[in-house]
Amino acid sequence: MTLKEQGKKAREASVFLSSASSESKNGALEAISAALLAHKEEILSANALDIENAKAKGMAESMIDRLALDEKRLSSIAAAVLKVKGLDDPTGRVLDRWTLENGIEMTKISVPIGVIGIIYESRPNVTVDAAVLCLKSGNAAFLRGGSETINSNMALEKVMQDALESVCFPRECVSLLHDTSHETAREMMGLREYIDLLIPRGGAGLIRTVVENAKVPVIETGVGNCHVYADKYADLQKAVSITVNAKAQRVSVCNACETLLVHKDIAGAFLPMVKKALFEKNVKLRCCPLSLEILGGEGENIKAASEEDYACEFLDYILAVRVVDSLDGAIAHIRKYSTHHSEAIITENRERAAKFCSLIDSAALYVNASTRFTDGEVYGFGAEIGISTQKIHARGPMGLNELCSYKYIGYGNGQIR
Repeated sequence: MTLKEQGKKAREASVFLSSASSESKNGALEAISAALLAHKEEILSANALDIENAKAKGMAESMIDRLALDEKRLSSIAAAVLKVKGLDDPTGRVLDRWTLENGIEMTKISVPIGVIGIIYESRPNVTVDAAVLCLKSGNAAFLRGGSETINSNMALEKVMQDALESVCFPRECVSLLHDTSHETAREMMGLREYIDLLIPRGGAGLIRTVVENAKVPVIETGVGNCHVYADKYADLQKAVSITVNAKAQRVSVCNACETLLVHKDIAGAFLPMVKKALFEKNVKLRCCPLSLEILGGEGENIKAASEEDYACEFLDYILAVRVVDSLDGAIAHIRKYSTHHSEAIITENRERAAKFCSLIDSAALYVNASTRFTDGEVYGFGAEIGISTQKIHARGPMGLNELCSYKYIGYGNGQIR
């Protein structure tokens, strides 16, 4: 099947989904969740092949973790499908209603976008998350994963398509490109006739390629150069705990902290404390001159930071550190280097927290909490199709509501203009 033929079938499936009832869509989601568990051996076997190939290519352990599945993760994926099923249907909602002077009754209602293309890397859970969020919101999912997870993704596609067919839904409600070449990806980016929206989910290189080359409308997502700022009024123990969690709980995700900023008034006391806790998690530091001096100079796990370090999404056990003179200095640093994903301030001063939240222009901000909470499932969205770092048409974790548009319907009684 050619890419255009696949796109045409996805378009036909989207028409079916646009009029599918909430009950029927929920039935399809139930079937998918059950099928994921019933076919776990096939899925995990395919995933094991991807992991074997990744190790043979010398992929870093932190990146292998992104593509790895086990029974626990697969069970969590299946459970997330049921969470999506339990959410309200975002389509067909009356968003506004009014009557024109001529008597026409106007209604604004939420509707599916149509065919949503997702280009992503590494994590096979995205294959399921994207598929079920699109399904619940009445959209067809047109997926292109990375070559590193092609076996896992093909297994997941088959399981989901078989489940859809079992409840009389078109298989093409979920379709995956089996050709992971760059040429096919670029062709997909140009399918304006069949794809209504394109969402890239992955590293900076992937997102930049899609934004620069796509002819289909794009929502930019994902790159996370996230910051934690320990203010002069921070509770030091709280700041240590939050910093360690934000950096080391899972380093390979976009909401992990990549830079720690520390107010100069607490740097002498705080930096040795956080260094000890981070070293216990095998985190290496890239330090500014003052933080390097406070921590005793360069060593095996401490190096001088370069300008590039402050702009880097490491996705690894590496953390950039900088001491700043003031709250304004922290804000200026974040505004310069941030990718507008997630930032946190640790402070017991409400006025300073409010100023931070007012002047930092990122999708998610936290006061005395970890950046790791920027997640669709954590926010109560069931799952997410990506985390938008732009302002139009969606921002932050994108759940069901963000996969809808709207249209106007006017009910008249013979009015003409």
